[in-house]
Amino acid sequence: MLAWKEGQPYSDRFGDVYFSADSGLEETRHVFLQGNRLKERFAALGEGESFCVGELGFGTGLNFLSSWQLFEQVAPPGASLDFFSVEKFPLSDDELHAALALWPELSAQAEVLLARWHRRVPGWNRWSFANGRVRLTLALEDVTEALPQLSPACVDAWFLDGFSPAKNPEMWSDAVLSGIARASRAGATLSTYSCAGWVRRGLQQAGFEVERVEGFGSKREMVRGQINPAFPVGAASNKVRQSTTQQVGCGIDTAANALRQQACPEHSRRAGSYKGKPPRTAIVIGGGIAGCAAAHALAQRGIAVTLIECAPQLATQGSGNPRGILHARFGAGMNALHRFVLAAYGHALALLDEAVPVDGVLRSECGLLQLAATDAEAKRIAKLSVQEWPAHLLQVVDAATASELVGMEMTHGGLWFPGGGWVVPPQVCARLADHPLIVQRLGSEVTALERTASGWRASGEGFAIEAEQVVVCSSHQAKNLSQFAAFPLQPVRGQISILPSTPASESLHAVLCAEGYCAPAVAGQHVAGATSTFDDAATDLREADHADNLAKIAAHMPALNQALNQSLPPCRGKVRMGVESQESNNSTPTPDRDNSLSLWERGGVREGGGSALAGRAGVRCSVPGATPLVGEVESGLYCSLAHGTRGLLTAGLSAEIIAAEMCGTMPPLPQDLLQALSPLHRLRNKRK
Repeated sequence: MLAWKEGQPYSDRFGDVYFSADSGLEETRHVFLQGNRLKERFAALGEGESFCVGELGFGTGLNFLSSWQLFEQVAPPGASLDFFSVEKFPLSDDELHAALALWPELSAQAEVLLARWHRRVPGWNRWSFANGRVRLTLALEDVTEALPQLSPACVDAWFLDGFSPAKNPEMWSDAVLSGIARASRAGATLSTYSCAGWVRRGLQQAGFEVERVEGFGSKREMVRGQINPAFPVGAASNKVRQSTTQQVGCGIDTAANALRQQACPEHSRRAGSYKGKPPRTAIVIGGGIAGCAAAHALAQRGIAVTLIECAPQLATQGSGNPRGILHARFGAGMNALHRFVLAAYGHALALLDEAVPVDGVLRSECGLLQLAATDAEAKRIAKLSVQEWPAHLLQVVDAATASELVGMEMTHGGLWFPGGGWVVPPQVCARLADHPLIVQRLGSEVTALERTASGWRASGEGFAIEAEQVVVCSSHQAKNLSQFAAFPLQPVRGQISILPSTPASESLHAVLCAEGYCAPAVAGQHVAGATSTFDDAATDLREADHADNLAKIAAHMPALNQALNQSLPPCRGKVRMGVESQESNNSTPTPDRDNSLSLWERGGVREGGGSALAGRAGVRCSVPGATPLVGEVESGLYCSLAHGTRGLLTAGLSAEIIAAEMCGTMPPLPQDLLQALSPLHRLRNKRK
């Protein structure tokens, strides 16, 4: 809990102040900015180079905001800043706002951070600032969980800003200091206000050369240091490694974390482990949400991108629906896919805040309710309910509360996502691709990828384009390229139904999700969906798919179903839910689909012929296990594929992964998640 003493923030949990009472901002500038010579080092960066700061203890964000401000003041325009920080006990929105109000000098940066802060999720968060020049990777978890997941040799300067070692010794343990050394680049520096002798000795044993220098204000001395030139980059000292194996629960060198560190050598070797310049040119193949997000992330890093799409316009397949649902679903076990979806959800909302702000026309943050409509869903939600979730992220609600939130009577409670809602996917694609460094080439199908002396050539009928790097985001059509022929990519047809609203149905003002979903009415129309038919790439509208979408509403959203039935067009005959006519199908009725529905609701025909409902069918891409394939395939060739129904959430963070790998900067996710997404790792395991 944050308390206030004499106008300064104070931690009741640790019995310590967040910063000096003399002047927190000046303390930050003296101890951390000057202590690591950041002004000189920022100014010396070359075009396209990046600098990475690592911090233990995000606290009020004062150190980050001060570093960002200094970077913008002195760094050359083509350079970028990565800032990695760990915080186990993040402040609330109101607490952070109150703390940062103390520093009007930082108000421009603080305002943007506060907007992102509302999108935070447990685990790793990645947010961009200053048109992509500044990137914050914030691990909201215990430091002993976060440090082993950092790429080796990725940090240039460390801010050791945990609470007093006497009051928070876990932050200053040998295991933590060893993790800092492992993540340090050659020449990395550190600084801290603490002069405790055991802290200095721990840093020396971990591989740092340290010295005491003049402190700030009433604190006579502080410590600064530099990684020992003889220390092997990306390693932990043998002494510390041996000692930490005996610390139960320390999290650094347990067997599980050792396996995590060793399991993905390709990421340990690449992402963040070298300090090179990014490529000058790249090709992105595919103009859906994955391709547009990748092009955007690369362009923000100063890379000239050619975005190639085979259709005459962007967003023609799975990204072409009139409305898409921002729907994060994960299980109580929080496996790798669920952890990725959680991180991607927070990132997507922050990205959309920039690209497509909430306006009720192109995007609505109306909230989303996942209904506990089946026994399996009720069990999943019950397991999730025992975990601590920030209220701005999700809330477990009963049926009465759910009814108030969505504006319609609900027979079940569920999970309420206040930040959920809908967006117009083609507009997201258009805005992400609208960048001066992105050239769109539409109506051009890439039929071959070939290596060249300087990179890659993408060619098709009547064109050939060369670039240093290539990112393939062309859904299941990627299999047409020889490099992806062995990938287990499956087309998945999905159809939505567009339902005319009624006065009663227009009372729905949040997205409802069960087996299917239905969005609130806009301009007299609800969007409901969606079917999933594997190994089917056809896009014709099918009455059976309309029937399936409507059956899901009837089964789990009875009040909405009744509201939609109030103004049905005349139709021929009735069927029972789950039972087609004898002529069409001898299926057996399902227990929870026993309602009586009109043929109109089943996607039937109007009297006189013609389809009863409008809709749209598109094709998505999936793989066994449903975890997307994201990362490097071979040198200079990357992919962002198989996002399935989650593309609106996962494409943006996937683009950040690829951009970080390509540019050798701090990755946005822990190493074990990068491994879970890696096509190299996944295909290697498949061959075994």
